[in-house]
Amino acid sequence: MQKELLKVTDLEQHFPIKGGFLGRTVNHVKAVDGVSFTIHEGETLSIVGESGCGKSTTGRAILRLDEPTGGQVEFKGKDLLSFNKKEMNKTRKDMQVIFQDPYASLNPRHSVFQILNEAMEIQKVVPKDKREDRIKELLETVGLGAHQMHRMPHEFSGGQRQRIGIARALAVNPELIIADEAVSALDVSIQAQVINLLKKLQRDFNLTYLFISHDLGVVRHISDRIIVMYLGKIVEIADKKSLFENPQHPYTKALLSAIPTATTGKKKERIILKGDVPSPIDPPTGCRFHTRCPFATELCMKETPKLRTTDSMLGSHQAACHYMEQIESGEHQPTR
Repeated sequence: MQKELLKVTDLEQHFPIKGGFLGRTVNHVKAVDGVSFTIHEGETLSIVGESGCGKSTTGRAILRLDEPTGGQVEFKGKDLLSFNKKEMNKTRKDMQVIFQDPYASLNPRHSVFQILNEAMEIQKVVPKDKREDRIKELLETVGLGAHQMHRMPHEFSGGQRQRIGIARALAVNPELIIADEAVSALDVSIQAQVINLLKKLQRDFNLTYLFISHDLGVVRHISDRIIVMYLGKIVEIADKKSLFENPQHPYTKALLSAIPTATTGKKKERIILKGDVPSPIDPPTGCRFHTRCPFATELCMKETPKLRTTDSMLGSHQAACHYMEQIESGEHQPTR
């Protein structure tokens, strides 16, 4: 049994909307609304969903880059939300992040040596006289040469800059890395190289990943388990094999139907969702997906479905749909 590294319980992130002459809070954007999951040591848990579903906000809230509105975040059994600034800064050594835009997250005025040295200086993980050797080692580890350590970020390609971002995360010997759309800004061929690098580093250093992406094709290659989010809520959590071969939630089925596949003679039916994603300022009552779901009934509009375990032969699988068994058996047909 794998050891639990991170446990998130009922996490909420509501951003205030100011308005009026006095700038009072008039409403809230419910970006993340009651999200719960666990990550075990050495695994890769991915979060997928459309833009605006709350996946990146979840990652930022876990790290307290944005202060969560509510819930619990436990890392190695300790509640991170109870930590003061000093305790949190000390814990950041074990929890690192790789950002989407490698250029925006690197100081353009600092050389690679200065960027990596600064990370080690802040967390005091390597003695000063050994840092140069450590920096050379890190650059070799991520596929860059030690001779490049005095170059500036603008002298590198996008893929190379992302490797620098990965080296910076590794510099402090973390246990958990949150990769927030870490490959979405890269060309497809470079994406594959970076994903292979992340998998190799995971094996070599026993890393645990929370991998945030909107690209199910990428997620399929790197994940052990996958969370599907819609409008601030989790609609499905499953092992990779179970999710791709036997999706239960209508939203997950629509997402998977959009993945391009090589022609095999069997025609894949594309599920087209009607309408737009509702606003997180005023989300729909009941199931948040009911405004676009082809199977929605009055029950879906009134009652929020809970995440419950499905009878999957392929591994652990939970989904939040009132009718998932009936849809699977064909008993419940589209209502619109």
